[in-house]
Amino acid sequence: MPTETSRSHPTASPLTRRLIALLPLGLLVTGCTHLETATAPAEVTALPATWSSPTVAQDAAAADVSAALVQWWNRFDDPMLTTLIEAALAHSPDLRTALSRVEESRARRAAARAQLFPSLSAGVSGSGSRTRNHDTDTTSEYESYGADLNASWQVDLFGQQQKALDASTADLAQTTANLNAARISLAAEVATTYVNLRAYQQRLDVTERSLATRAESTQLTTWREQAGVGDALESRQASASLEQTRATLPALRQTISETRHRLALLCGETPTALDTLLAPTAPVPAPPDDLAISIPAETLRQRPDVQAAGFAVAAAQARTSSARRERLPSLSLSGSLGVDALKAGDLFSPTATIGNVVGSLTAPIFDAGRITQTIRIQDELTQQALAAYESTVLTALGEVENALVAIQRTSEREASLARATALAREAEALARQRYDAGQVDFLTVLDAQRTLLTLEDSLATTTADEANAHIQLYLALGGGWSASTTPVTSD
Repeated sequence: MPTETSRSHPTASPLTRRLIALLPLGLLVTGCTHLETATAPAEVTALPATWSSPTVAQDAAAADVSAALVQWWNRFDDPMLTTLIEAALAHSPDLRTALSRVEESRARRAAARAQLFPSLSAGVSGSGSRTRNHDTDTTSEYESYGADLNASWQVDLFGQQQKALDASTADLAQTTANLNAARISLAAEVATTYVNLRAYQQRLDVTERSLATRAESTQLTTWREQAGVGDALESRQASASLEQTRATLPALRQTISETRHRLALLCGETPTALDTLLAPTAPVPAPPDDLAISIPAETLRQRPDVQAAGFAVAAAQARTSSARRERLPSLSLSGSLGVDALKAGDLFSPTATIGNVVGSLTAPIFDAGRITQTIRIQDELTQQALAAYESTVLTALGEVENALVAIQRTSEREASLARATALAREAEALARQRYDAGQVDFLTVLDAQRTLLTLEDSLATTTADEANAHIQLYLALGGGWSASTTPVTSD
């Protein structure tokens, strides 16, 4: 790291400083051809070779991770999910805002680059006068025309303006990384919302099937009461259970409608635009069985928020360097070339030509500490950017590990719930058979039905949780964008 902009924070531990250097900033400038200030930190920590989760393939060469992450939603093999994410990426107003910010940063960089070149202006003037002498009763007229070219150039003698351009270049790269981060977040939010929609639909289907079963049980107890082989208690218990189950339907249907509306808004549509398309019930998208993930440095470098934090450090370093150069002398050159003529038509064959060139070299002597305090401000901004970069790296590591743990634990829970649900289904069928045979009372049937409904509902929720854990992993790894779609800075 350049010595003029780098200093150790007094409270930073050696481990913290190594974590700051986890991802070399020099590797974050692939979308930027003129960024000279994004240099790698001086220290590089030893990276762990594997993730902590035993469910992850630990061979870095097991698969092309980058290619698998670009459009990770295709791995769920759900055409509707793919359609929704592509629609959101194409039509989201939030993405249009982020793209506009990229274009704004590009224009700001172009304006900063223009400061390196001379400026040229041209002008044409004309004047005339009419004088009447009353003593001689004569009139005299005079006309004068002129044209001039003026040039000025603030020579970047010690690279101050170039450093300002480097900062603008880093700002553009950071804004582009933020655009990619917005794309990733949008794709993950659409996927999560879609998974939740399918889970709510599954839960509604489970509840409706349970409602049909309980309606049959209620009818049966009513017939038994009318035939004199049952009592009113069983009939009332069955009716109460039926109504209790029916009462859960409005809340589920409301949640389904709200989730569909949320998906439509994410896709840039009106709230009810996708109701017909998403009305049919479908299974929760199944996540892929394989997870091929390489070492942390290779995966975390893909995260646009990590890249954006690195570019923020580079921009702060460049501005600090530019502020330091304000102490050095500055050279200004200016010149003009003009012509005078007595008639407008004679400007191309003027009667007089005037030219001058002026150069000035100035250096600050006394500014009451303004430059020193400006440098101090930029130094602190650099330290803040480094701290933000450290925090981003640590957050990225934590998100990946948490997603891996979530995948492992929800998978275990889903397997247990699947076995329990199968057993509860058998138990409910046996309870109904024994009740019909008069071997058990109706409370046993109700308990079996409640247990089955609870387990089926939990299974649908856990299946969605496992799919969402995979989505969070792809989000944590920075999946969902390609470097080929990233705007590249060019002069």
